[in-house]
Amino acid sequence: MTKSDMVEKLAEALKNLTKKECEVIVDTVFLNMKDALHRGEKIEIRGFGSFTVRTRRAKEGRNPKTGEKVAIPEKRIPFFKVGKELREMVNG
Repeated sequence: MTKSDMVEKLAEALKNLTKKECEVIVDTVFLNMKDALHRGEKIEIRGFGSFTVRTRRAKEGRNPKTGEKVAIPEKRIPFFKVGKELREMVNG
């Protein structure tokens, strides 16, 4: 499912809103989620799952072409943990 599919489904469910208004709603939700993760906050959606930011430690890697050692800096990555209800629904 793409973002435009979500807008379509929302417009179908809420007949009194236009597609443009539904697009603004979907964009606002995603923007607020991105902003919260950027600030390091946890997002929890009951029955769906939770989004957190994890820190990957700095490490040493290798350039596959030359074999030369390369320093890989510490970085923050988004992480999703599926909720019990969604996991059970997907697994049948």
